[in-house]
Parts: sequence; structure tokens; C-alpha cells
Amino acid sequence: MVLATLLLICAMPQTDDTAKVVNNSPAVVSESAAKEPILVASLPPAPAPKVKADLEPIAPNITPNPAGQPFLAVKPVILRPRETPRQRKIWYGLAIAAHSGAAFDAWTTHRAIAGGYGQEANPFLRPYAGSNAIYAATQVSPAVMDLIGKRMMVSQHGWVRKIWWLPQAAGASVSFMSGTHNLGVVH
Repeated sequence: MVLATLLLICAMPQTDDTAKVVNNSPAVVSESAAKEPILVASLPPAPAPKVKADLEPIAPNITPNPAGQPFLAVKPVILRPRETPRQRKIWYGLAIAAHSGAAFDAWTTHRAIAGGYGQEANPFLRPYAGSNAIYAATQVSPAVMDLIGKRMMVSQHGWVRKIWWLPQAAGASVSFMSGTHNLGVVH
């Protein structure tokens, strides 16, 4: 396919090169042509055009739409709702609270497991419970809740926009409750 494309491109005459060759070639006049003038009457007439240039329109009452006019919109453009500066500040505050709660939960979980007071109940976090990787692993859930809350804030549905703060608030409260529980286990 690439070869066929190259052949098609290379086989096309280059219009710029042919124009230069024709324009730059010196005019050669034979000696016999200069001595014998050619009569205009002996030359064939120019071909007549097959199509008349001034055609009458088929339907004179119909005017064609100019090509440069844009199409009209099918329905009016509706912009997505945007977040307000107040909502943005609340979102950042909830994000900080959720990530702080997750770090607190990770610290208390690591402390409880290292002290031999219990084991991790979450099967997804169990592989990280014995190491410091639990601090990074617990930050995944608040990050997902932040993303969900941000998308809910600019949703098309009004009822979703009213509860955009709920995923972050719920995640933060669960993390703080888990951390408090872990502290109770250790003491």
C-alpha cells in the first residue's frame, strides 16, 4: 500500500517544474517558417464550447444558499455547570481532611500491627500492613473520592450537584473512625 502511494505520487507531473521548463525554453523558429508566412485562413477554427455559458436557472424563484453560511445549531448550546470559588475551597478542605484521616488510619494500623495487637481486616490493604507502604496504599481511596466529588460538583443533574461533598466527607469520617478504633485497640 505504501509502495502504491509512492508510485502514484512520483508518477504525477509536477506542475511547477513543467511550467518552468515551458517558460524557460528558448523559442526555436525554423528557417522555412520564417520565409513562408502562415495564412490565418488556412488554420482550423477554434472548437466551439459544448455548454452555453449563460444558462437560465431551472427554477427562477429558488435562490441557492450561499456556501459560506454556517449551519444553525440543532439545539441551543448548554454549558456544563462550573464550580464556584466557595465550592473549590470547600473541596480542597475536604480533600485535606480525607487524606489526613487516611494517614492517621495508616499510622494507627501500622502501630497496632507492629505491636502485635491485631491484624489488617481489609483484604486489599493486608499485603501492605506490615510495611511503610501502607501510608501510600491508604491514599488511593481518598484520591478516588476526591475525583468523584469533583465530577459530582459539575454534574448535569441538580440533585448530584447538591451532594457533591458527600463522598469526601464520608471517606474522611470512616478513616478517622478507623484510626480511633485502632488507637483503642493499642491502649
